[in-house]
Formats: sequence, C-alpha cells, structure tokens
Amino acid sequence: MNAQDPKFSPSLESAFRRWREHALREGSPAEVAARENRLHSAVHALTNAGLAPAEAFLVALRRLGADDAGTRGFVRSQPGLLWEPEAVPAGRSFPGRETLAALGLAAGAAAAIQVPHFFGLTFGSAEYFYARNLSLLVLPFLAVLLAWRREIGGGPLAAVAVVFAAAALLVNTPPFRPSDALVTLTATHLPIALWLALGLVHAGGAWRETAARMEFVRFSGEFFIHGVLIALGGGVLIACVTMIFRAIGLDIREFIGSWLAPCGLAAAAVVAAWLADGRRGLASGMAPLLARIFTPLFTAVLVTFLATVALTGRGVTADREVLIGFDVLLAVVAGLLLYAVASRDPHAPPVFFDQLLLLLLGCALLADLLALRAIASRISDFGFSPNRVAALGENLILLVNLGWSAVLHGRFVLGRGGFGALERWQTRCLPVYAGWAALVAIIFPAVFR
Repeated sequence: MNAQDPKFSPSLESAFRRWREHALREGSPAEVAARENRLHSAVHALTNAGLAPAEAFLVALRRLGADDAGTRGFVRSQPGLLWEPEAVPAGRSFPGRETLAALGLAAGAAAAIQVPHFFGLTFGSAEYFYARNLSLLVLPFLAVLLAWRREIGGGPLAAVAVVFAAAALLVNTPPFRPSDALVTLTATHLPIALWLALGLVHAGGAWRETAARMEFVRFSGEFFIHGVLIALGGGVLIACVTMIFRAIGLDIREFIGSWLAPCGLAAAAVVAAWLADGRRGLASGMAPLLARIFTPLFTAVLVTFLATVALTGRGVTADREVLIGFDVLLAVVAGLLLYAVASRDPHAPPVFFDQLLLLLLGCALLADLLALRAIASRISDFGFSPNRVAALGENLILLVNLGWSAVLHGRFVLGRGGFGALERWQTRCLPVYAGWAALVAIIFPAVFR
C-alpha cells in the first residue's frame, strides 16, 4: 500500500508527500524509507479496520510520533494539512467556526487600534504612542489565532504573553521609553522582535526543531504576500469610497485617515495570518516562487553594481539614506536565501539555480563589506549614534550569516556537504535577528538618551 492507492484522496497524497519532505530534512533516506513503510503498514491496518483513509493516516501519524520527535514536529507544524475543507451542503452558506473566530479576532484588532483614540491619542500625536505600540496592539491577536488553531496553551502561549507584556512595559516606561529620533528605531525593530516571538506559538512547542522554524519562515512569507494583496484591494476600496462621497459634496478624508484605514490595516493583518496559516488561496506557495524569480534579478543588479565600483573606483557614500538602502538590500538577499532554502528538496543534487544563489551570496558579501567600510567612516567622522550602532550591528550579523551561508552552500555545490546544514544554519540565525531587534528597540533608548 502506498500514497498512490486508488482509495487515497488527492489531499492524502499531498499529506504523504509533505510528511516525506519533512522527514528527509531530519533523517537519511534509508531511515525515512523505513519509517514510511511503518506508516504505510499502519494506514493499511487501520483502513482494513474500517477507518476512512484520511482518518487512518492521522491516527497512524500520531502513533508514529509517539517515539519520533520529527513526526511530532510535523503534526504540530501542519495545521489543516490532511483533508480538504468539507463541502457545504446545498442551501447552506453559513461561515464555519474557524471563519467566525478569525473575523472576531480581526474585529478585535481593529477595535484595539482605536482604544487609545478615546484617551486623546491619535496617529499624529506628539507622544508617538502608535509608533511605540502599534505592533503591541495587533500582534497579540495573531498569537491568539495561531494558538487557537493549534489548540495549544500553557508554555508557548505563556512565554509569548510574557514577551508582549514586558515589551509593552519597557517601551512605555522611562528610561526605556524612546523619544525623538529613537522612536524610529523602536518602531522599526520592535515588530521584528515580536514577530519572531510568534514563532513559538506557530511551532506549537517544537521551536527547537529545524522543520518547525522553516514552517514559520514559510508562513511569514505567505503572510506578507496575502497582506500586500489585501492592502492593495483595500487601497482601491478607499479610493472608490472617497470618490463617491466627494460626488455628493462630502470630504471624508479625515474619517478615512483616523478610522477606516487604521482599523482596516489591523483587521487585514489578522485575516492575512489566517489565510497564510491555512494555506488557502492562490498566494499559497508564492513566497518560494518569488524567491526563484527575483534571485536572478538581484544577482544581476549586484554584479552590475560591483563591476561599476571596480571600474570607476568609487566607494559607497556614508549618507544615512544610502546606508539604510544597503541594509534593506542585504535583508532582501537574506530573505531570498531563506525562501530558496525553504522551497528546495534537501536531497536533490545541485542545479544551476544553486550556482546562481552562490553567486548572489558572494556579491552580497562584497556589498556588505563596502557598507561596513562606509559605516566605519561615518562613525570615525561623527562619532557613535543610535542609528549608526544599529546599522553596524545589523551589517555585522548579516555578514556572519551570509558568509557562513556561502561556505555551506559552496560545499553543497561542490559535492562536499549536504544541503541540510545550510537549512539548519538559517533557522539558527532567527533568534539572533530577534535578539538584536529587541536590543535596539528597548535598550538603545536607555543607553543613548
């Protein structure tokens, strides 16, 4: 019996394929083949006992996971994988329990955004309240959504709750409360730290496992894509609403800026997380596809840039905007690497795309060295500042990450190492990003006040 048995539905065939891909990241092909035979035998026995194939697969998978940590991680990180959504009987169009829960949490996030408004704090207030607290008002609803879908509580959820509570206390309490230019650092770095804290809930307690971290990386990419698509649709809606009310002589721009847009964006974040976590819609799997499309383009851009630097002898200017642009570029390269890793079969042999990715890593390393030289020059001329120290730390972290990634990927391309080592290294870097972002968002305001 195998996953191609005629009695198996397409969703169950997909479940077997996903389990196999997950297992191959953690074990050798021989070990995975032995475990798969056990899984097939268990499913066969359970179907003969009268269970439906999908139910038999779930029971067999959980039995296999009793003495297999990798399979337990797969079960936790694959919500809604085993079956297609049930068909709605004719004449019924009521939203399901999960849909109602997601919409309720979206409404809660929209309401939370407006709670400070009743205390006299608006998006343009001098206190910069929203700059410090926007992520704290929205991300907890995403954490509740992920925890509810996984039916988890206790340790992971309590840990994330402590993180959110501590962050809220620190960024709003002197001497950690940022002011002036430091608000920008907090507003850009705190969401990164808190987003990675959501990984504890998304992994369902299996955060130490490489596969669970990679699933969170995939979820993050799908969340971003769904969020962008929803935001684009919302922008069109707002434009239409503004136009039709203007046609009757009413200017509703203040209502849109103070109520509709903020509430809509907060609700959209929850809906995007729900869609991404459920792997619904056309955007599912888009993040790895975009990585495949944009890796050659970014490689061409960096090769052209480095060739121009070499031919003209010009260095990178130390302007703040230029350095920020370099940081964004290097972060995008790191993201492309993550999603290229996430979309690849770790046991497939090297192909041309792997050589292209290695070239991109080499070019990114050279660009990072140029940026570090410019940052050092700026610090030498003007001294230390929170922005310069933050940029220096981020570039050093990216240098280490991309540098060792290039070494591991080079070994793989040359046939001297496996692809799994690169995957494990990338997931181990995630807590480093979160730690640095938390340090910049919370500690810098006290140190550089």
